Amino acid sequence: MATKKKRASNTESDSWVVVAADSVTDTHKNDSDPAFVRLRNPLTNAASLYLLGGGDRRLYEVKAFEEDFHSWFVGQAVQSDGRLLFVTPMDPLYLILPYLIKSGKEGKFQPVNQVVMDEDFPACSRLLSCTHSLASLHHVAEEKEVGGLKFHRYSEERTLSWLKKKVERTVVALKKRGISVGAGVKSSTYVRVKAESEAHEDDYLRYAHGLVSEYVSEELSKALLEHLGLPELTSPKDTEPPSKKRKLSEQPVEAGEDYTRFNSADFERKPPKKMTAAQKTLAKVDKSGMKPMSSFFSPKVKAEKK
Repeated sequence: MATKKKRASNTESDSWVVVAADSVTDTHKNDSDPAFVRLRNPLTNAASLYLLGGGDRRLYEVKAFEEDFHSWFVGQAVQSDGRLLFVTPMDPLYLILPYLIKSGKEGKFQPVNQVVMDEDFPACSRLLSCTHSLASLHHVAEEKEVGGLKFHRYSEERTLSWLKKKVERTVVALKKRGISVGAGVKSSTYVRVKAESEAHEDDYLRYAHGLVSEYVSEELSKALLEHLGLPELTSPKDTEPPSKKRKLSEQPVEAGEDYTRFNSADFERKPPKKMTAAQKTLAKVDKSGMKPMSSFFSPKVKAEKK
């Protein structure tokens, strides 16, 4: 469902084009309206924008598709902000997990409402209102009940088992949708170069691992890679997740102080491209005494007549 989202602004551009599921605006009588909130990103540990809908029962991730020099026609007006925002469902346990990991270093069982607390991101406590949040904690933590109250302690073993299932389900989805992975895939179109090429199971596992790793810390991602029995790659391959190749922003969308305005610096600049082997060799050559290439093409100076 494509929708138009208004924002408070002093400029003429006061809306975004949003692609979202019907469940985002599907609210019951007593439900609050969908709300954009700033939460701590589980991968970057920085502020990112998310959306809570259905009376805080559903969590959505906000990503942006951006290309230069694009705009939208909205009614009779031109919307200069040409980004296309995607609002997709997300498992709130990914955002709860970092708080459990942090409290788990103390080695004791604690009430989860005292664990999921953050002065910088007070809205994080609303994650516990999401459907199945509390019921899913046993996937990543040990549980103990005392006097009718439940206490939890982070478990790396349970977490890796839970993430492994996420990876396996992702592999099934990739195969079901016919998404090609492996070294024979063109990064620009995600289709195979040779029809007879067949991806190995490890290619799918590594591909799915890359997707899941966007929602966990780098340390946990490496532990999951080992748990899957996959060797760590020393250089990027074509098996890396599509998020590294698509034109969606590499960083989730950030939000302003009022939770409804996007920052102008939502997207970090991409790091410079790595030099090729030939460029590295050329860079090591001693160029002292050499004339610059431009000197061979500069106009000759005519000698003055005496």
